[in-house]
Amino acid sequence: MKAAVADRRIARRHSFKAPVRLRIWKSAIPEQRAESENLSEKGIFFLADSLLRLGTTVEILLKMPEENTGEPTAEWLCTGHVARVEPSNSSRGKLGVCVQFDCYQIYGLRRPNNFEGREWRLHFAL
Repeated sequence: MKAAVADRRIARRHSFKAPVRLRIWKSAIPEQRAESENLSEKGIFFLADSLLRLGTTVEILLKMPEENTGEPTAEWLCTGHVARVEPSNSSRGKLGVCVQFDCYQIYGLRRPNNFEGREWRLHFAL
C-alpha cells in the first residue's frame, strides 16, 4: 500500500507544455533545452535530460503566451533554484525538475537571441 504524500504546493499550477531553455547561473556549461509540464506564480516543473542538483541556481527562458497572462506574448527570463528532482514517467529517461522562482524579467515585444542584454522589467517572486 502506498502512503499518502502531503501536497506542499502553495500556488495553483497550470498545465503549461512548452519548450524552455535553461542554463546554470554563472556557469560555462552550455544552455540546455527542456519541455515544461506545469507552471505557477512560484515556479515551473519541466523534464530535463541531465541531472540538476538541489539548490542549483538556474536561469530559464520561456515564451509566455497571452492566454496565461492576458498580456501580449512575451519572453520571460526566470531566475530560481532547483527545489526538487524526481524520476519522470517518460520512456526517454528524463528527470522531472522543479524550479522555485526567485525573480523573473519580462522582455517586451523584442525577441531576445540569448540570455544577454538585460533591458526588461524585473519582478520578484514572493
